[in-house]
Amino acid sequence: GCVLHVHPRREIVVATGAAEIQPVVPGSDLDGLVTARAAAELVAAGIDLGRAVAVGERPAELPEGTLAGHFPVGEGGWELVRFEGDGRVEAVIVRRHGDAGATDERIECDTAVLGLGRNPRNALARMASDLPVRVVGSAAMEPELPACPREGTVCPCSGVTVADLDGVWERGFHEMELLKRATLAGTGTCQGGVCLPYLRSFLLERGGRLQPAFTARPLNRQLTVRELAAGAHTAVTARSPLHDEHLSLGARMDRAGGWWRPWTYGRNDDEYRSVRERVSLGDVSSLGKMAISGPDAEAFLERIVPTKVATIRPGRCRYVLMLDERGYLLDDGMLCREADQGVGDRFFLTSTSGGSGFFELWLRDWAEAFGYDVRILNQTASLAAINVTGPQASRLLARAGARELPGFGRHRQVRIAGVDCRVVRLSFTGELSYELHHPAADACKLWRRLLAAGAGFNVQPHGLETLLRLRLEKGHIVIGQDTDYDSTPRRLAHEWAVNLDKGDFVGRQAILRTNKRPLDKRLVALRVEDPPVRQAADPSAEGAAIHDGERYAGYVTSDAGTAAGGTPMLGWLYLDAEGHLPREVTVDGRPARRVDGPTYDPDGERARVTVETGSESPENIGQFPVVRPEATDLAGEGPSGPLRLRRLEATRVSATPKALDALVEQPPWPAGALAFRTAPDELLVTATADLEVAGDPHAIVERETAFSYVWLDEATAERFLDRECEWRRPDARPALAQGEVAGIPAKLWFEAGRTLVLAPAPFAAAFQRRLTGSLAKPDKATP
Repeated sequence: GCVLHVHPRREIVVATGAAEIQPVVPGSDLDGLVTARAAAELVAAGIDLGRAVAVGERPAELPEGTLAGHFPVGEGGWELVRFEGDGRVEAVIVRRHGDAGATDERIECDTAVLGLGRNPRNALARMASDLPVRVVGSAAMEPELPACPREGTVCPCSGVTVADLDGVWERGFHEMELLKRATLAGTGTCQGGVCLPYLRSFLLERGGRLQPAFTARPLNRQLTVRELAAGAHTAVTARSPLHDEHLSLGARMDRAGGWWRPWTYGRNDDEYRSVRERVSLGDVSSLGKMAISGPDAEAFLERIVPTKVATIRPGRCRYVLMLDERGYLLDDGMLCREADQGVGDRFFLTSTSGGSGFFELWLRDWAEAFGYDVRILNQTASLAAINVTGPQASRLLARAGARELPGFGRHRQVRIAGVDCRVVRLSFTGELSYELHHPAADACKLWRRLLAAGAGFNVQPHGLETLLRLRLEKGHIVIGQDTDYDSTPRRLAHEWAVNLDKGDFVGRQAILRTNKRPLDKRLVALRVEDPPVRQAADPSAEGAAIHDGERYAGYVTSDAGTAAGGTPMLGWLYLDAEGHLPREVTVDGRPARRVDGPTYDPDGERARVTVETGSESPENIGQFPVVRPEATDLAGEGPSGPLRLRRLEATRVSATPKALDALVEQPPWPAGALAFRTAPDELLVTATADLEVAGDPHAIVERETAFSYVWLDEATAERFLDRECEWRRPDARPALAQGEVAGIPAKLWFEAGRTLVLAPAPFAAAFQRRLTGSLAKPDKATP
């Protein structure tokens, strides 16, 4: 076993020994394959090995007469080819290379005794880079590198085969750490104990140099089914407020960016034509959404985005990138500047669905680091968003009662179908498009009313699969799919979104430095020449290698595949030795050509088309009642009836701590409403209220529908929380506590005799299942 002797005053001695190298050939997973040391212990214990054959070094520990044969694989031209058997080894196939060529030999056996060399167990020593460590014994030996594997499973823990290694090598993963990340080899239970020697020999043969072992990390293990059944919770996927609406329309849901999203409604061609020829609805509620206010709001945003914020006039919006300190792309979104409200600047900033989780933390970290006076309110779950897109989009909205829709690159507040919306005019599809951001509680009503208003246009919703095809025709990128860990604006051909002439911003110094270096690769659009007729089941080319002649030249990141015959792909393309991007390449052996710019409406005329408002005749304009918030009377409610979570109508305030202190002292909200100080600069009031924060003119006050709630009586709450809450609850009453409950972030308000549980609305369905399931379990019997 592994022994660690610690001498605190002088040094740490590591004597972790060495492990036998395992074979990587077909059949190496059969029973009956044992290492030399294991064979010796079995014989010493009186266990009959049957007909045993030694492969590799002959084990000296075995008594004479134990072996029926010996093949010195690795010496004298001997090579191990495979093991044969049905569940258990029945024969060994070896190959001997001689002057007359290679001949195979087959010998039947019951046990194969392996002596293929040893590899030091030095992972623990490699973790102690800056400590006084001395490695002794076989742990200090030089690794015995095996021959490069040709076929079989290299990493049994993660199921990585030689074919998998060949595939990622062709995609350009030529370093040990990259090979590990791309295949997950070495990340399993043994942390590379089996596969590391073969990974090194593979890279040595392919690249001509011996690479060091990958970074060692502490051992970990996977959860067992028994442990999961005992109460461990898996990660939860968020649901849009429109989740059930999609299911009722026959959508097939899939996970994307941490959310359940409609992948297709089962008619991709109709969905595509609905966008290109008529009008369509898309659910984009998963976008990250932040309200930013304060006297330093503009200066703060100038420091964290590379565009010129000062030139964004009120009522305008602009596409922005978000970079890290190294100048690599983290996220992208739209930055909207509010119309002047007489209290200074206020902005609305969106991010991608996948980036919304860390979005708020990133903003707050930089605000604190730079010392800016800003208010930041996360509205990701509070606001739903519907994209109305297609040539008839403005006519549909006019029939839904919209007036004075914004022009391209603008936004404004508009009441549509009785729902107050922030309408943002932009386009990810390449068509006339409007994003309608509105309270999440009103999403279903707005969705249904838009479908009704668009019946005359044969409006249809579109899924994510269609959206990805549409954006490829415009060359729009998707963060995390088309970007990598080292994607800079220059490599992405997004230099137009960076203003190096303005003041300092996050990543600016890195961009100035990397811009002086020759460009090595770029994200480009590729179109397959004379594409074959593709069937619905054809796989996409995502991940496929791109070749420039015999040279590996990159890989495909996005491909619409299936019926999208002429739709271009996106992929990373490396420059050739002369510093040029090749024009003619092959993708999976098919001729392809690099194309410049969007292949659909390259001048953007369809997205920027001028719209005449008020063109609909009065008889075509629907009459929709104004949606009003439904009051929530938490004071008058209690734990009674079925335990069902309901959406909470509330108000959230982001202001300075001093201003919130003054507000709480003389509460202006309805009697009986509860007010929770969820953060020093945030207040949640469990009632809809038009609040004025006298001590802070930059305060953000918004309707809040991002939470669902349920009351539990004292006994039920104690039973549930004892099972599902791993942190200590407060003893005082009343008290507010926040933390993970049943694997979901929650807020708990403890009163005498009852407890209020608030769960984020996107996770309410999962929380409901876990609450009901936990309480349905019988109590453990007391011995």
